[in-house]
Amino acid sequence: MIQRQPFLKAVKSCTGIQKVSLHYGSASKIKEQEDSNNAKPAEVMREIPIKFQTSSGSYILDTIRYATSSGRSDTTFKPPKILIDENDEKALPLYKYHIPTNSFQKVVLSVGAAAAALLDPRRADMVAVLGETTGYAALSKLFSSMIQDTEGQQILLDKPRINSSILNLNELAKLPEGTLGHAYIRFLEDNQVTPDSRLPVQFVDEPELAYIMQRYREAHDLFHTVLGMPTNMLGEVTVKWIEGIQTGLPMCIGGAIFGPLRFKPKQRQKYISTYLPWAIRVGKSSKLLMNVYFEKRWEQSLAELRQELGIEEPPI
Repeated sequence: MIQRQPFLKAVKSCTGIQKVSLHYGSASKIKEQEDSNNAKPAEVMREIPIKFQTSSGSYILDTIRYATSSGRSDTTFKPPKILIDENDEKALPLYKYHIPTNSFQKVVLSVGAAAAALLDPRRADMVAVLGETTGYAALSKLFSSMIQDTEGQQILLDKPRINSSILNLNELAKLPEGTLGHAYIRFLEDNQVTPDSRLPVQFVDEPELAYIMQRYREAHDLFHTVLGMPTNMLGEVTVKWIEGIQTGLPMCIGGAIFGPLRFKPKQRQKYISTYLPWAIRVGKSSKLLMNVYFEKRWEQSLAELRQELGIEEPPI
């Protein structure tokens, strides 16, 4: 027997279950531990049960603990290691739509997707693949940042989705003008976009990180809404700068750097003099947008939300 990942291969080997799904439980347990004889800051232990589901019920398999203390951050994404049979070579899908890939396959996918996206930035499918195959380190850091934030942790526990089958778009449209919900519907209508246009994640080999990538995609239009940016080239590049600074995703950084190459002279001048400095300031000083539970803030004033998050008035 050897120690190897991924987690769901172990589930199959140890239990004989053919189809399972890995996700966090619906509640968290927080314990504070402080040694009065130790001068070190108090350490907070966050315990989140990991479960798998079968047709006969849901079972807790293990608990991952994340330690945090003031002045340092050591919460990194470390998937559990389970003993499995070394002869079990076939990888199970870890979540719906998951396609298991090895390192070489990820490199090939990354190169091909990058080339296709550069030739045609409208290829959302290629941009999505590039984000998944190059984003593991950034997604791990995002997980660490979210698990240390009260609102971010709740997002990871609840795993909300943003699509028309879950959101009541008609009710959001009825909210008072100036609220987040009303502004979001107006953004969708003005830019002729839909929350159902985001592709499912396929190539991220950890379920928790796959959810973070999916959350990023589905919340992207809400980022636009809160930042007051349209979906034209100038607006997209501006949002990509803020996303790149905050998330560290190579896809976002690449879009921020190479996107301006397609600007026309007037766009470039406005970008350099106004939009770029604004985006850098907001990206560095505002709260991490991935830690905003937008679904609980529909009725909040957009101006109040921007002030809370530390977002300067958009240069529109």
